[in-house]
Amino acid sequence: MLTVFNHNRALDGFSYVYPVLSRRAGGVSIGINLNPNNACNWQCVYCQVPGLIRGEAPKIDLTRLEFELRAFLTAVCREDWLLHNAPEEARALRDIAFSGNGEPTSAKEFVDAVALAVRLHAEFGLGPSVALRLITNGSLLGQARVREGIRRFGQAGGETWFKVDAGKADAIERINGVRLAPETIARNLRTCADLCSTWVQTCVFCWDGLPPDDAELDAWLDVLTGASAAIRGVLLYGVARPSLQPAATHISPLSAKEFDRIASRAKEKGLTIHVSP
Repeated sequence: MLTVFNHNRALDGFSYVYPVLSRRAGGVSIGINLNPNNACNWQCVYCQVPGLIRGEAPKIDLTRLEFELRAFLTAVCREDWLLHNAPEEARALRDIAFSGNGEPTSAKEFVDAVALAVRLHAEFGLGPSVALRLITNGSLLGQARVREGIRRFGQAGGETWFKVDAGKADAIERINGVRLAPETIARNLRTCADLCSTWVQTCVFCWDGLPPDDAELDAWLDVLTGASAAIRGVLLYGVARPSLQPAATHISPLSAKEFDRIASRAKEKGLTIHVSP
């Protein structure tokens, strides 16, 4: 039975497609994992991927991906998979999401994989109630093929969840494991929002027992407000599952009071906020 506390990507016989119960999507999500090699160009401190390595996606077998996605959509939409695998209150398919064990846009076949998902979404008549989503750190928006894939998401009525966890260079390095200027994140976010409907997703937590301070929140909000006219809002969420990264001992869940404080700060800037503690 699926739970929000277990996002195991293992599905018997499948390499790329997996189901999860998503807090932010509000039901069952069909995940597409273009990084079965557990490789990512970031190493976020809260990441639950076991054996995470630095790198990019391997070569994607598009024929295999189509077979798996078609088979699982058939099980969910035309058979009784939801009845036996999802809790009663969550027996609804909410999205097809490119997420998985690394940065999906690093796959050289990203554009073709997007086209495949868009085609099967239409073939199964899923409509707007089942979203097409890309969950991305946005760091590869400088590449034309990545922009093309995101543009196709936008044309198909899909949306992007764009990771922005911090707004200061030292905090970005500490949380996401990369040296990246806040200005670069802001520029990529604006580009993404111009191509496709975009939400920011931000993971918040205590570091060594302390929540983000006002200076950290101000810097984070500066990145977001630079694109506030283009983005739909912010998906604020916490650490519901244990991290498997070396620095995991530094992080712990925020209190409800701290979530309220951060959400209130964002609302003061005119941002729409959805909270999933």
